[in-house]
Amino acid sequence: MNGIGHNGGPTLEPGSTWRTHCWRAARAALLPKLPLEVVRLHVRRAAEIGLDYKTYAGVRATTGHDLVAFLFSTNALRLLRETDRMAAADVTKLAGVRQIGRLVAAQPPLRPAGVVQILAGQGIAVDAAARAPGLAESWSETRGQILSLLGEVRAPADRVLLIGETALERDWVGAARLAGFVPAVQYFGAAVHP
Repeated sequence: MNGIGHNGGPTLEPGSTWRTHCWRAARAALLPKLPLEVVRLHVRRAAEIGLDYKTYAGVRATTGHDLVAFLFSTNALRLLRETDRMAAADVTKLAGVRQIGRLVAAQPPLRPAGVVQILAGQGIAVDAAARAPGLAESWSETRGQILSLLGEVRAPADRVLLIGETALERDWVGAARLAGFVPAVQYFGAAVHP
């Protein structure tokens, strides 16, 4: 019996082994058995948007939806100053991404318009850019800022994957209920300076 202070751990009542077995069997029955053609479509989609299949399949299984946009922090793009440029390999990767939106959260001292201009100069189109939430913003202010940026392109939060660099950026996922977080090094690979 669960009461105040119960931590949700296993019950010590008789029959717990049978209940555990039933729970595991029910859980296994819920997991989808995807047809081979669906797996092929997912592999193709993952490659199209520049994700490895395992990451894409994990996000898709968690949210139940395909991704419609990436939200990049300027830290993930390795842009720290107005004079910075993305590494050539990162530009090539972003230029090859198809059928997905590109959003940018600009960390100070960068301005959103300046980041759009930097990226355009390197041949990267951005669908929307805004100032990134900072340390001083509350949880609800952070949520509001991220959702406002997503609203510019009408992207549902649970279909937007954050590509970030810092723990602060990782917190945006929970605040705005985004699809997930992928570290920049996992998405782009090791940092290579231009």
